[in-house]
Amino acid sequence: MNRPQGESSNPRVGIFGWGVIAPGCDSVETFREKLYSGGTWLEKFEDFGPSNFLVGEPDFDFEKYHSWIDDRFPPNRFGQLQSKMGTPTLMAVGSFIQALEQNPGIEKTLQDLGNAAHVYVGTGLGDLPTISEVALTADRAQSRWDEYWASPENCAARAAFDAGDADPETLEGMPEDPEKVAPEAREDARRVWNRYWAEKSARLAEYLQHSREIEGESILGEVESNKAAVIRGKMKKSAQLRKDWGVPLEPWNAVSPNLLWNIHSSVATQITMMGQITGPSFSPVAACSTFGVALKLGMDAIARGEAEAVVVGAADPPPHPMVVGAFNAARVLSNDGEVSKPLTGLRGTHISGGSCIWIIGDLDKMQARGFKPLGMEPVGVGLTSDADHIITPSEEGPTASIHSALEAASAEASAVSTWDLHCTATPGDYLEVENARKLFPDHIMMTARKGTFGHGMGVCGGWELTAQMLAGESGEIAPTALGEEELNPTIQEVHRNFTGHESVPLPKGLSGKLSMGVGGINACVICRPFD
Repeated sequence: MNRPQGESSNPRVGIFGWGVIAPGCDSVETFREKLYSGGTWLEKFEDFGPSNFLVGEPDFDFEKYHSWIDDRFPPNRFGQLQSKMGTPTLMAVGSFIQALEQNPGIEKTLQDLGNAAHVYVGTGLGDLPTISEVALTADRAQSRWDEYWASPENCAARAAFDAGDADPETLEGMPEDPEKVAPEAREDARRVWNRYWAEKSARLAEYLQHSREIEGESILGEVESNKAAVIRGKMKKSAQLRKDWGVPLEPWNAVSPNLLWNIHSSVATQITMMGQITGPSFSPVAACSTFGVALKLGMDAIARGEAEAVVVGAADPPPHPMVVGAFNAARVLSNDGEVSKPLTGLRGTHISGGSCIWIIGDLDKMQARGFKPLGMEPVGVGLTSDADHIITPSEEGPTASIHSALEAASAEASAVSTWDLHCTATPGDYLEVENARKLFPDHIMMTARKGTFGHGMGVCGGWELTAQMLAGESGEIAPTALGEEELNPTIQEVHRNFTGHESVPLPKGLSGKLSMGVGGINACVICRPFD
């Protein structure tokens, strides 16, 4: 049975706090200012050296939150966070602190709610900079380690081989001498060569036996009082063993524990720690649809009566060579030194990073507590999977997510007046506009913002939704980087009503936003202005 427009048996949901870190933006206030000033926020990517890639570098300095943290935690907490946590988590924490400041008193409410306050903050990419740094450090340590033990001084089998006296059994499976391979393959060949001889080092076997004896020491007696002393003792003895033998740092000791502190769940768990929120936490990973998935989880928890308030959002790292390189290899990035805008030349998108955090809650209950809702009211989220192709979206999957969101909102497609596209300045833009035009009225106003701030992976949906919410507050849709004269002629034949260089009045009706993630994950969000 269809419910009347905009009515639902579920509790209504409002947004009671938001925080943004985005290209050139260190707060939701600067985000608002830059949105309404128009233009593009992209800049040259320097990590490859001079290059033609443009990216969106977040404006972020964790020092901005130093005093807030010092007011609530021991003096060493800020330094611990700075040294141990990666940028995505720190940006998520920063955006969360911003969100708390939108409604004074909400911080204590989240604490007092206990199990009725949840945290669903995810990531599209995870902390790739930390992963990359740890991986490179470990790889370099392994290379030095193998080279050391493969030397004739530390490997008798290698010394015998160099002298021409090698036991034939020693040579079984011996790789090709790196000096005899092509120059471009020599580095990899040398690593294989060193690993081969290191494994034959009797001195290494002896060293490892000494190491086993140290690490084999057990914690005896009272555990709590003895564990720290045993661990410190092992570390001291291992360091002395290394010094006595004159060996390089073992590769297993070269790996930073920061790798563990920055797994995908850290963006949510650190917010629970900073906010002292004790309800359930979870980090959804849904590629470019992560923010929409987090919002859906939060709204569902409120609808079920399990939560009164939920921190939702996403964070992704600043542009990183691994990400830029991978997306370029997939042929979905622009690499000509110019801004590539959706709906124009379809030359590919630009990588960005940052965070976006919302605090949502049961509208009636939160208002009764004295908190003022922000922006517009989210009324429905639809999630689907294409189950088809890793990159190319289907027609059916995104369309199904739109229908699902409309159903959740008890709304008809004809009630939607503004629509934010996922458009990534790739050939998929045409299909997305065509699909939208099959569903929505001729006059619908469409926006596409990745020409403004680039593609922020999981967080991008949050930025785009926040832009919609700010339009609900101001009554004006912020401009985009798109010029009417730049519109792709084929897309023009399908639809011409796009927001360009000038702000336009927000039409009456519902606002919608579609995100389409790698792997075919779709999230559609429907919102309505407050009366």
